[in-house]
Amino acid sequence: VYLETYGCQMNVNDTEIAWAILQKNGYARTKELDEADVILLVTCSVREKAEQAIWNRLQHLKVLKARRPQARAPLRIGILGCMAERLKEEILHREKLVDVVAGPDAYRDLPRLLAVAESGQQAANVLLSLDETYADILPVQTSAGGTTAFVSIMRGCDNMCSYCIVPFTRGRERSRPIASILQEVKMLSDQGVKEVTLLGQNVNSFRDLSEVQFQSLAAPGLSRGFSTIYKAKAGGLRFSHLLDQVSRIDPEMRIRFTSPHPKDFPDEASVLQLIQERHNICKQLHLPAQSGSTRVLEAMRRGYTREAYLELVHHVRDSIPGVSLSSDFITGFCGETEEDHQQTMSLLREVRYNVGFLFAYSMRQKTRAHHRLQDDVPTDVKKRRLEQLIATFREEAARANAALVGQAQLVLVEGPSKRSASELCGRNDGNIKVIFPDAELEDAADCRAPGRAQPGDYVMVKVTSASSQTLRGVPLCRTTLSRAAASR
Repeated sequence: VYLETYGCQMNVNDTEIAWAILQKNGYARTKELDEADVILLVTCSVREKAEQAIWNRLQHLKVLKARRPQARAPLRIGILGCMAERLKEEILHREKLVDVVAGPDAYRDLPRLLAVAESGQQAANVLLSLDETYADILPVQTSAGGTTAFVSIMRGCDNMCSYCIVPFTRGRERSRPIASILQEVKMLSDQGVKEVTLLGQNVNSFRDLSEVQFQSLAAPGLSRGFSTIYKAKAGGLRFSHLLDQVSRIDPEMRIRFTSPHPKDFPDEASVLQLIQERHNICKQLHLPAQSGSTRVLEAMRRGYTREAYLELVHHVRDSIPGVSLSSDFITGFCGETEEDHQQTMSLLREVRYNVGFLFAYSMRQKTRAHHRLQDDVPTDVKKRRLEQLIATFREEAARANAALVGQAQLVLVEGPSKRSASELCGRNDGNIKVIFPDAELEDAADCRAPGRAQPGDYVMVKVTSASSQTLRGVPLCRTTLSRAAASR
């Protein structure tokens, strides 16, 4: 089997789950397309561009399938994930190229679907589940020996933002039992993984209902000035409890999480307190804004105003000094005016994010926007606005990163820099890329002889220059997460 992943980190994790299931059923994995008997594409539906990439890829695979020698078993092609869920009929009928279609909740069914495909029939399962979390399947890490890993803690989303296809491709929110998450993180720690990112569409609305004694807990409050279209749910162990437990497993393992929703950081937020207190929970938060205009936010059904969002940002910065912030923005949403666009530009300037993900809006079928609103911002206007947002973001990120010049940053080494074999690349606590020369280094604890840093090592780096994307610096010494925290 040959696996190819498109889209978000959830899809990277889904690929690992699918591979774990297939491996148990006797499949071997290849990195060579020509060796494959089965090619599976794990797909994304969030934007039109992501889906177009898959249709283009299928044209290439069609040639591969046609050229297959008669002596070999026919090549089987499968579409997995969000696009499978959204476009099942079209995928199966367009040119009859695809043999297997499996939605995000149907990976356990892959061996059966592939067996059906062996007999020459097309096979599909896109049933969404109310309880599937793959809790009992330990994903097989696709990058063996990697220093970082993603751990899925929940699936689906209940927010129903008007632009978003996710609730329709990944279904309702359901959380994985804490015990199974802790088991996976412990296993990764034993394998030498140094950084884990807890993943979910909406991580901070996590609630584990698997333990009876916690089912009667009260529903949490929302951040001040925030609302939802669904009723807050009572019962279950919350995200702060999970974060507390995960961060205790290995003091030398960094913990990140994505993606939270701004509504789930109420004022008494124990999550913010935990981030501030624990040296191994990264001082970095993803706060998706989507727009800087209250009018557009209302049309998007985000559940907050510009003012409420900014108040939360100030609260976060007060609670976690030096926090690094990232965000998502959509430009050219239905009815967005030039004035709305300027408000988003000014939000970017006011908040000054370190990392940003900016996109032009593309209408998705099934969403509320598709049923109720008009995609009335011309393509060329979307393109211009996106370019302006990107330029403004980069300008502000360069300023934010420039403030780190002269400071020492703790960097988790990931490997050689892509551009130069004589340099190493890693990320600091704020998830910003740091590049520095690969040189002989002293060990701060004196427990190892001087030597070159390896992937998985923590290195203290003095920042000498910064751009909007990257920090550059000189390495000072190898150290540990605990030691670096103690010396602050």
